Amino acid sequence: MNQTRIEQDSMGTMEVPAAALYGAQTARAKANFAISGTGFPRPFLRALGMIKQHAAQVNRDLGLLDEQCAEAIMAAAEEVMNGQLDEHFVLDIFQTGSGTSTNMNANEVIANRAAQLLGQTIGSRLVHPNDHVNLGQSSNDVIPSAMHIAAAVEMRFTLVPALFALQENLGEKALAFNDIVKIGRTHLQDATPVRLGQVFSGYARQIALAIRAIESAQDELLELALGGTAVGSGLNAHPQFAGRVIAAISAATGLEFREAVNHFEAQSGKDGVVSASGSLKRTACALFKIANDIRLLGSGPRCGLGELNLPAVQPGSSIMPGKVNPVMAESLLQVCAQVVGNDATITLSGLSGNFELNVMMPVMIHNLLQSIDLLAAGVRQFNERCVQGLEANRARCESLVEQSLAMCTALVPVIGYDRAAEIAKQAYASGRTVREVARQLGVLPEEELRRLLDPRPMTEPGVPGITR
Repeated sequence: MNQTRIEQDSMGTMEVPAAALYGAQTARAKANFAISGTGFPRPFLRALGMIKQHAAQVNRDLGLLDEQCAEAIMAAAEEVMNGQLDEHFVLDIFQTGSGTSTNMNANEVIANRAAQLLGQTIGSRLVHPNDHVNLGQSSNDVIPSAMHIAAAVEMRFTLVPALFALQENLGEKALAFNDIVKIGRTHLQDATPVRLGQVFSGYARQIALAIRAIESAQDELLELALGGTAVGSGLNAHPQFAGRVIAAISAATGLEFREAVNHFEAQSGKDGVVSASGSLKRTACALFKIANDIRLLGSGPRCGLGELNLPAVQPGSSIMPGKVNPVMAESLLQVCAQVVGNDATITLSGLSGNFELNVMMPVMIHNLLQSIDLLAAGVRQFNERCVQGLEANRARCESLVEQSLAMCTALVPVIGYDRAAEIAKQAYASGRTVREVARQLGVLPEEELRRLLDPRPMTEPGVPGITR
């Protein structure tokens, strides 16, 4: 049987499932916001529980909350942090723009669980969701603080390590492939030779710069709005409350969170979240280029570029036997596309700081945490199942270099642009190599021609055959 109990909030009474730890406000919001079925992600709920736990501890230490009540709240908040009470967080992301409903969801769950721990029944109000659990707080400073904590922690301890591992493996490939000369390509057309190791060194540097951008954006997230209460003025919060709570959160996470320099900025704007999302978009753009290059360089195996051999991880076709596709690269490309789309949502949400509050916070943190999670998982899988097993097709690389018309570029300093261009045209028209046409025309002695058309020196600064 579906048993219920009656709970009351400032608007009246509500039926609540008897076993639910949440109360009337959450039940009301659950009915109002039956939109997507998508709830707040675990890192956010963990951060929310952390705030409530340390708020109770600080309020106890400040003499604002009695010992027994504070200890019960702290224990209940610990269960929120650990995910033990996730079934009681029932609200949709698409709700009140301040996240007030979810803040009250947390307050009610923690209050009722704390009451249980003290031997009382759910709904007894022995521990009050507003007067005790939410003491010194407002949804308007708690929700943005939880957003920053969750995103900063996930960026630092989940995404950045995955990117560092990818950067390291790309660097190792750069060293392993450093002696392999291949044809360069610009505008998808043949260009002068490069070493495959140089190409991978560029990929590694892209990831290093992406990490730097993420870490810079993460620093903005270390400022917390906690202590500003409703509009940034700090009304009803003890002057020492925010500083003490933030210090405790810093100790718990290992990140150096700090109180916002200006609480009015911290609550009315979400520029730090927009910046963080921008760094993720930048990372997605870099990853897209790298994954796409690797996918194309491995095209074939016989009728494509074929300069890389990608690990075979699964069959590629339901109709073509033996076909193997670059699925790990394709998976990462889709992740990157989703991250770019999430950034568009976050950017639009960042425009909605109206007067003293942004009213798009739930969807912002949903998209931000999804982007972090997708990038971290996508990068790990791409690194472990594609990059680590990449092999170079040395023979194919060398063969394509010799066939390229761009080889004539090395002849320009000696015979001039126009004459070199004519050699390239003849080579293209006849299907021969630049070397073969130049030799037939006798434009240079054989030894000098051999030296100028050696592709390895073309991958270094200087003028081939003249200065090095």
